[in-house]
Amino acid sequence: MNALAALDVLARAVHVLGVLLWMGHNYANVVQNPRFRPFDPGQSAAVDAALRREHGTFRYASLVALGTGAYMLWYRGLLGDALALAPHAAALGLGVWCAIAMVANLWLVLWPHQKKVLGFVPASDAERVRCSRITFVSSRTNTILSIPVLFLMVSGAHGPYLYG
Repeated sequence: MNALAALDVLARAVHVLGVLLWMGHNYANVVQNPRFRPFDPGQSAAVDAALRREHGTFRYASLVALGTGAYMLWYRGLLGDALALAPHAAALGLGVWCAIAMVANLWLVLWPHQKKVLGFVPASDAERVRCSRITFVSSRTNTILSIPVLFLMVSGAHGPYLYG
């Protein structure tokens, strides 16, 4: 087995782990917080510390999942076709574009507001409450998008059996 093939096997395992961490966090968040609860300025320092650690892990899991997925598609010669939505790779491509949208939402919308909620960036309590609503909606958006991403990821690999 050559080095790239071994890396592909490792990438698949790391990809699954990254997806489980990232999407698992989204689903757990929905189960634990089914309705919006605004930021509570009086929450304990222990809760703040746990939130900071948890959100860091899940943010970077998104990059791991996207990066390893892109590597696996590149290794198979499908990355360009998937991104261009070529007919034979359209299901995978739609999944990749949804995943890119999810990562962009996480890093460009959710994270800048989450930094204020978690206290990484100074903000008034009113601003932290406002940002908590934005992070709630942004997180729910990613949770909803994860459903088609998972379906498209599986159907991209098994599409000939489903659509052939």
